[in-house]
Amino acid sequence: MGGLAKIAAERGHVVTGCDAQVYPPMSDQLRSLGIALHEGYDAEQIDRYPADLYVVGNAMTRGKPVIEAILDKGLPYVSGPQWLAENVLIDKWVLAVAGTHGKSTISSMLAWILANGGLNPGFLIGGIARNFHVSALSTESPFFVIEADEYDTAFFDKRSKFVWYRPRTTVLANLEYDHADIFADLAAIETQFHHLVRIVPSQGLLVVNGEEAALERVLARGCWTPVERFGAGQEWRTGAIHPDDSFDVLYRGEKQGTVRWELMGDHNRLNALAAIAAARHAGVPPATSIDALSRFQGVKRRMELRGVVNGITVYDDFAHHPTAFAATIQGLRAHVGDARIVAVFEPRSNTMKLGTMQDRLARSLEDADLIYCYAHHLGWDPARALASLGTRAAIYQDIEPMVEALGHVLRPGDHVLMMSNGGFGGIHEKLLARLGRRAERAPA
Repeated sequence: MGGLAKIAAERGHVVTGCDAQVYPPMSDQLRSLGIALHEGYDAEQIDRYPADLYVVGNAMTRGKPVIEAILDKGLPYVSGPQWLAENVLIDKWVLAVAGTHGKSTISSMLAWILANGGLNPGFLIGGIARNFHVSALSTESPFFVIEADEYDTAFFDKRSKFVWYRPRTTVLANLEYDHADIFADLAAIETQFHHLVRIVPSQGLLVVNGEEAALERVLARGCWTPVERFGAGQEWRTGAIHPDDSFDVLYRGEKQGTVRWELMGDHNRLNALAAIAAARHAGVPPATSIDALSRFQGVKRRMELRGVVNGITVYDDFAHHPTAFAATIQGLRAHVGDARIVAVFEPRSNTMKLGTMQDRLARSLEDADLIYCYAHHLGWDPARALASLGTRAAIYQDIEPMVEALGHVLRPGDHVLMMSNGGFGGIHEKLLARLGRRAERAPA
């Protein structure tokens, strides 16, 4: 919604918005654009910020005073995806990136590749692409890259958001169970993905992770579009992985070039393959894509380095699902070798709060040396879920005591990985400040 607000402002609209507990980097982006942010969902803001149209995000539910006021007064409203489809995407070649994990990263890669290929794409991404320093951009180009989410559209439209986007090029990055608050099981999500497959034209392209059984089940329901697969043994795959973590890109067995970058992990190599394949469909040669990726800086809050104090390195990552926890830790482990990894996570997503993934939690964290869980307002017992990790795991109900405990246990050479899909109570700055005070007290 923040990116959509930016696009609306760039198109000449006066934009205001409301949310609760807005946090960086999106809050910084919005304020820099002069977009007024109202804290909370009170009805009074309707009079304070009168509007011609109310664009409603899917976090807004019946019962919130501002929503009840819009309905009671008969004010015009529309969902974010519908507004985007009807006002921005209507005449575009849309490149959509769908999947449980990696959507923001692949979308950012793809937009960066298209920009380097001279296509000047517009884009809307669920994070701040560091190469662009923004999450969204409106351009006159016929190309538009969008992160395509399977979550429902709005309280009045329960279809997945991505069905509004009508893409010509579609990446299906992966698919597993998530969003337990709205989907009963994986089969329900597969149905939504097939709704997306149904609207990709016969002259379009589906770029599909060939390692995912769930995606193969989706395609088996019916597919009317050419498919290119990426992953082990597929059309697009990695070749040699070199000691500096660069890797060769192969298409149908032929080497296309070598990606040299600082990103970590197998999951990012798969992300790169997906972006290269999608860009090729839009007319960008793989060699150009590979060259662009050598300058790709990633996405804010995706293994973002937040600081180094006294040899202790602190990262921030948006991971909020056991699979993402495991992939992020694995990528960091490949990068730091035997150094200690301290995983600090907040089960904040609706799926995690409901406890749906608790039986997978310990296994996803087992490659970390120490594990700290911020278990505020959970409806399940994290101690039971993490019991198999023994004394490596610690659970806290409050941020400050956890920061203090970390301040005592951390030592030079450690890598601290913070994982949450929220602001995490500003824990990154608090820990860096705590480590800084400890460094100041250390004897010379």
